[in-house]
Amino acid sequence: MIARLEGKLIKLDTESALVQVGAVGYEVLLPGYCINALAGSIGSNITLCTMEYYEGSLGGGNLIPRIVGFLSDGEREFFNKFTSVKGIGVRKALRSLTIPIASIASAIENGDDKTLTALDGVGKRTAQQIIAELKGKLGRFAIGVGPTGVPAPAFKPYQAETLEILIAWGEKRNEAMELIELACKKHPDIKNAEELVPLVYKMKQGIEV
Repeated sequence: MIARLEGKLIKLDTESALVQVGAVGYEVLLPGYCINALAGSIGSNITLCTMEYYEGSLGGGNLIPRIVGFLSDGEREFFNKFTSVKGIGVRKALRSLTIPIASIASAIENGDDKTLTALDGVGKRTAQQIIAELKGKLGRFAIGVGPTGVPAPAFKPYQAETLEILIAWGEKRNEAMELIELACKKHPDIKNAEELVPLVYKMKQGIEV
């Protein structure tokens, strides 16, 4: 399975991206929030966490392999949970995820069907089904969102990835968010989680100020 793609973003449209990896160009399906996040990156090198699935009917013998891309491993994990809901397939999930995952996860955790019904293709019954099946399971994805579901200042993808790592390692969400914001203010040149995570830990230990 192709789990990660690193290459140049050649083209971006309303549903997919073309990523050049060496001599091969991969068409990668993307959820709406990823399209928005990558809008200014055409011609730049990007990294996508990916998953594969087959589209079509097994009985009809017309299965087409597809690749779906995300900005972090955590987003891919959320997608797998989201598509586990009855009636939510891959294509429907891709169309509906038009706002940051943190906001969607927060809406689910807070039982906020109004936010969910604002998503493309999600009616009230589907929203209630999503809440019934996933509420209580998505707390770790609701980063940067307050208890009322109102987004806090948005984290960039590499900051969100850093936060996911810190939470997975046992750090408290609010403290980790504060350290990430402080580290990024002091070191605006850092643009990836690989550098940001150790910097945050140095700041926590008082080594880096």
